Amino acid sequence: MPTRSCDCTTAKSATGLMSKLTEATQILRDLGLPAAQQNDRSALTLLALAALGPRTSWSDAERPMLRVVDVMNWIRTKYRRKYAANTREAIRRQTIHQFEQARLLDLNPDKPERPTTSGKTVYQLTPETLSVLRRYGAKRAYAQACKRFTAAHGELARKYKKIRDLTKIPITLPDGTEALLSAGSHNALQRLVVQEFGERFAQGSKLIYLGDTANKRLYRDEKTLESLHIPELNRDKLPDVVLYDPKQEWVFLIEAVTSHGPVSPKRHAELESMFDECPAERIYVTAFLDFATFKKYAADVAWESEVWIADSPDHMIHFNGDKFLGPH
Repeated sequence: MPTRSCDCTTAKSATGLMSKLTEATQILRDLGLPAAQQNDRSALTLLALAALGPRTSWSDAERPMLRVVDVMNWIRTKYRRKYAANTREAIRRQTIHQFEQARLLDLNPDKPERPTTSGKTVYQLTPETLSVLRRYGAKRAYAQACKRFTAAHGELARKYKKIRDLTKIPITLPDGTEALLSAGSHNALQRLVVQEFGERFAQGSKLIYLGDTANKRLYRDEKTLESLHIPELNRDKLPDVVLYDPKQEWVFLIEAVTSHGPVSPKRHAELESMFDECPAERIYVTAFLDFATFKKYAADVAWESEVWIADSPDHMIHFNGDKFLGPH
């Protein structure tokens, strides 16, 4: 009976490759690289810059000076991962640039005055990075090396978070706490809706839902949503801002539009279906930052809805019908 052969060399090679990728990714995480650089591309780049193949020990790491094309050649030769020529810029901008910011490597250490656009531009791991890599696997020594590195250079992920927080948009929530909306014109408009529109056209209303481009569940008044018979299943499909006026029994469903998504006839129908069991009168509002943006989307705005423009905050535009902000 013929025996089944097994390509053990190939199996070992694949195991070594995956092991090295996993370890390199762990090192990037331990050195505080952002999540966007904790991936195969960045792990392979680190391995190339350290001249490490799938079976090379971390203690044998080196720090050759390499061009991006050299990095790509190493990855292709040693790890059989071929990156197209047009990905060279992505490797430089989305991996090597962050490595430089995190002080994992130096740019043109042999000739600092060399233009970064030069075809001769090279990158080299810093001695501190090499010290970390060579200690990987020696638990205590590695932990100490990582601690020294991050103490000296900080964690890029934490630096990035601090920079992002500085650009975020503060807003005071109904319970008095201050939240931070992600930076961007869409969230800037949402804050204006809550603070400016609410003060003028929805006095006495309370905020029951506020999404964020990065966190759709930034604020949700679950108790009020439940009292309005909004099914849990539909709560992630709510408009950008929802206000509720308990005295008038009005619920304001507000879409903040900077690049897409007015209360169109299709969206109007979807929301009507979602709020089918809601006892409150629905008021549909599309908010724009300025008149120029409104003009771009005017043809898509549904009848029986309102338009509010932030740079003319004291005025509203009503799209036809016999009611304006609720029944007369």
